[in-house]
Formats: sequence, C-alpha cells, structure tokens
Amino acid sequence: MQIESIVIKNYRVFQDVKLDRIPSMSVFVGANGSGKSTLFDILGFLRDALIHNVRQALTLRGGYKEVVTRGSNGPIELEIKFREVNGPLATYFISIGLGADGSPTVKRELLKYRRGQRGKPWHFLDFADGKGLAVTNEQDYGKPGIEEKRDQQELESADILAIKGLGQFQQYKIVSAFRKLIESWHVSDFHIGDARPSQEAGVAEHLSSRGDNLALVAQYMRERHRDVFERVLQKMSQRVPGVAKVEAVETEDGRIVLKFQDGSFKDPFIAKYVSDGTIKMFAYMLLLHDPNPHPLLCVEEPENQLYPKLLIELAEEFREYAWRGGQVFVSTHSTDFLNAMNLKEIFWLSKQKGVTVIRRASDARELEGLVTQGDLPGALWKQGLFEGADPR
Repeated sequence: MQIESIVIKNYRVFQDVKLDRIPSMSVFVGANGSGKSTLFDILGFLRDALIHNVRQALTLRGGYKEVVTRGSNGPIELEIKFREVNGPLATYFISIGLGADGSPTVKRELLKYRRGQRGKPWHFLDFADGKGLAVTNEQDYGKPGIEEKRDQQELESADILAIKGLGQFQQYKIVSAFRKLIESWHVSDFHIGDARPSQEAGVAEHLSSRGDNLALVAQYMRERHRDVFERVLQKMSQRVPGVAKVEAVETEDGRIVLKFQDGSFKDPFIAKYVSDGTIKMFAYMLLLHDPNPHPLLCVEEPENQLYPKLLIELAEEFREYAWRGGQVFVSTHSTDFLNAMNLKEIFWLSKQKGVTVIRRASDARELEGLVTQGDLPGALWKQGLFEGADPR
C-alpha cells in the first residue's frame, strides 16, 4: 500500500493541512513543537481507534477536547488516499465529533475505490453515527456496466469504526483488507529501557512499537530466518566496534535474554550492560530487515543515541525498506540524515498563527537551485534556509 495524500483538519496543531504527492520515503523536519510528533500520532490514533474504538483512542490522548484544535469546535477529520500495487486509487475518510450526550461519535466514515481515470467510484462503505450502507457485490467491482449493490448495516456503537465491524466478515473482503493494512502499521515509540529486560519465552515475529520484545524477535529471526539474522550481525560488527556476536538465550527459569559478544572478551555481556546506541542499532537492524515489511513504518528521531556518521548508512537502510514495499515516514533533527535525502523526500513543518503548515522542500525554488549547485539538504537546513522552520 502506498499513501499518496493525507488531509488533516482540527487535530491539535493541524487545523487544515494537506500532504500530497507523498513518496515511498518521506522525512519530516521542523523545530520542537512544530507538529512532527503530532503527525505520527494521527496515524497512531487511527490504528488505536481501529483496534479499540474512537472513545478509547481519544481517552489515551486526554479526551476529545484535548485533541481537537484549540479554538475550533471540530469535527476532527482525516482523509487518506492510497493505492495498492497496480491497484485503483482508494479514499478513506473519517469525521469525528461529539454526540448529543457529549460522547465521541463517528459522524461520517467512507471507503471508496475509484474505477479508472473517469469511472464512478464505488462506495464500499458509507456510514454516519453508527449506521450506513456497505457493498454486497464487491466481487463485481471493476466489471464494465455493473453498478454497486448496497445493504443497510448498523454497528453496536457509534464510536466503533465500520472498517472494524464489517472487516470481521468474509463477505466484505476489501474492507477487511484495508482493516488489516491499518492494523499492520508500525508507529514506533521505541524505549531503550523496555528493550533491555528479559522476556518470558515465546514467539514474536515483529518488533513491537516500544521494542519490549527485542530478545524474542532476535530469537525468532535467528531460528526462522538465519540468513537475514547473519546479515544483521555482519552490519552490527561493521557499525558497532567490538560486537562479534548476538544471541537470544533461554535461562533456566524460562526467560529470554540478549547477550552481546565482544571479540576482546571471552564472556558475553547481557543487554543491560551494553550501551544505549548498541541496543538501538540492533533494534533498528531487526526492524528494517523484517522479512515481511510493515505497509507503513513511522520512526521519530532515529539519530538519538547513535554516532552521527552512522546516520547516512541508516538512512539508506530506511530507503531499502521502502523499496521492499514498506512506506517509511521519519522525523529528524539530524543534518547527517538529511544529507542522505533528496528534496522530494523532505517536508518541513512550521508554525503560523499557532497552527502548523507543511511544505515540500522541492517546491522551494531557492532550495532546489542550491541543491542543483551542489549544496546538501542538511547543510541548508542547518543554515536556516528552510523558511519559517528556524525557532529563533
């Protein structure tokens, strides 16, 4: 799946923002408080609302009044246009407001697929306040001359997403597929402290958002994808001095611990004695070499705890991940990371009258001209040439 555009209205600092022509690799820069974390949180909010419900997703963020843009009565709106590989353009729209009793409600939810360049789109679902219509003949989608047939449906509650409710049934295969895509988004909230402790023995194929199953993922990769795991170890040995081996070892009490072998010492170190940068680099390597990439990977400030010269190589790892099929969004303050990007991959955020504006670096003629002459994006960022982005 490739997200092509995002429209956000009345979500915290984003009063009315549109991101379009989004590439497979996108990097977001801006001063502290400009909205980088909020942008990623919107994607996390949609995933939380799907897994739980809208009320709970808002509660995790302080409630509706804390999420809606200050000075605005709402509703909160999000529109995502996306395209599966060689597939039609699809649009998902959701509007969230308050019901008569003051509780969060899905005011409108729409999933539609476009047919060709001029064909009338099919509305696979169209719901308001927990009630709506869903296509019943989706097997006929794309056939010339056939119109959609829709049935009336009602959800258990108006704060449940229709893609969650209907996505559980086999007859709504397209809705179900979209639900699974969002559930597979990875919005990283990595915490090194969570990655250090041992875990109960078990199986984990993918790194969790907080990284608290790192040892289990390492064990899984070593046992099930040995060739990939060996590549990870090779890159670790090249980027972290002394690291010769990493193992996930099961203890007598049934727990899994990570052990790092330094070539200079006979005995390995347990993860809790290894540097933050080593743990973080190992976690990124497992994440970016996942045999089954997430359809969307969001990572905030990967440069923290890492040696600056490693960031250009790490940027290439993110790009390779995107080439393998997982769209990547990264926020950064690192000039080294930016230097590995081209202008079409960079968006910058700035505040105007209390709300956020997002611009694409390649749309700025001055920046385009300077890069054409040989300047690097990171150097231009450091010089304050991204207009409005410098906090001073």
